[in-house]
Amino acid sequence: MSEPSIFIGQSGKREELFLGMANRHGLVTGATGTGKTVTLQIMAEGFCNAGVPVFAADVKGDLSGIAMAGEPREPLIERAKSMGFDDYGFEAAPAIFWDLFGEQGHPVRTTITEMGPLMLSRLMGLSEAQEGALNIAFKLADKEGLALLDLKDLRALLKELGGWGKELTTEYGNLAAPTIGAIQRRLVVLEEQGGNNFFGEPALDIRDFMRTTLNGKGYMNVLAAGKLINSPQLYATFLLWMMSELFEQMPEVGDPEKPKLVFFFDEAHLLFSEAPPGLVQKIEQTVKLIRSKGIGIYFVTQNPLDIPESVLAQMGNRIQHALRAYTPREQKAVATAASTFRPNPAFKTEEAITQLGKGEALVSVLDPKGVPTMVERTMIRPPSSRMGPITPEERQKIVRNTPVYGNYEQAEDRESAYEILEKRAKERAAAAEKAKAEREAEKQAKSGSRAPSRETATDRFVKNMASTAGRQIGNMLIRGILGGLTRR
Repeated sequence: MSEPSIFIGQSGKREELFLGMANRHGLVTGATGTGKTVTLQIMAEGFCNAGVPVFAADVKGDLSGIAMAGEPREPLIERAKSMGFDDYGFEAAPAIFWDLFGEQGHPVRTTITEMGPLMLSRLMGLSEAQEGALNIAFKLADKEGLALLDLKDLRALLKELGGWGKELTTEYGNLAAPTIGAIQRRLVVLEEQGGNNFFGEPALDIRDFMRTTLNGKGYMNVLAAGKLINSPQLYATFLLWMMSELFEQMPEVGDPEKPKLVFFFDEAHLLFSEAPPGLVQKIEQTVKLIRSKGIGIYFVTQNPLDIPESVLAQMGNRIQHALRAYTPREQKAVATAASTFRPNPAFKTEEAITQLGKGEALVSVLDPKGVPTMVERTMIRPPSSRMGPITPEERQKIVRNTPVYGNYEQAEDRESAYEILEKRAKERAAAAEKAKAEREAEKQAKSGSRAPSRETATDRFVKNMASTAGRQIGNMLIRGILGGLTRR
């Protein structure tokens, strides 16, 4: 009995991606215009037909066509015939469109608390000292039960912490006012990039990416990223957060017969650009461990040098489109790509990479026993769905008819850190006014008795916070590898 697989294309034989090995991750590389998007599209179609939900960012808009049946054009039919693709037909994949800005799909939100300090620091490009201050803010918020849902919550907490520096120094170290001010300025920049759209409620339930249709097909989750890619830090951090959420929430399944979800990370170089070594190490650890959750991660990028070697080593299934080799760096990229394949004595891999035509690729996958197959020069099969973008009218019709419609469209703003701290500030102000009035009354009475304690509401609150910070709270939140919340 043959192993369940996805048909990728034709070399001297059928090239297939085996579902049992699909959670061993993969890499799709190649220069602009060589066919990476179509390869991603046909892989996504195959996974969806096999009942595996897929998530992918649509940077150029072309991938949205997967939601509509393709047109029976003669070149596509001839291409299918030439490779023995006898059951080739045209059909749409069930799709759900998402958009951080809520314009071309269902809004995607998470809370500041759920994202955590590590990824938020990465998102804002904070220095080591600023990241340390942000960690203190999160630690106190977690322990005090202050929900940080949106940017105004974090801004309010940082403002509050700005007045506690001396009281917190003993427990956590120096919390300088200029550091707090620098973080506040970064928040303004993040807000201008669209952070207000991303942070808030209702927060995304990651299980909505795991949906299947009544007839057993996996949904294709398409993130509209044309606007998002203009804020590369937000784009990269969002996808990293998603990977973290999947890792923290999904149960261990070992080696399933097919993945629970396949996650395509397009423009993957943005994830690692200027990433500190500590973050790269955490990403490597997450990629390595998420396999046991049944999640397949597929990085899509132009150049294999965009991916650190430690992460590249985790990519078992590889599809390499053409690369140019004019500059020394390009020549190095070709050599690197060639060295990652199991050689084929029929041709020189390094030469073949520069000679591939559009829609042609070098393919090497893990066989059912987990051994890399010999690299083959492969003609990629034509997609069954539309090649190219859908119209705005088609998109809106699909959005209104998905099973998650209405779950995320209306933003919520429940009581959180901003409201709680604002209430406390008013109480402190009222207490201070009352204390002032009492002192004035005492002064006028010229009482000879000892003046009463002048501890203000602020003093009591700071003492309470400093005391609370030094002890473990029973319901303290627990954070995982990448700083996101764990559900335990």
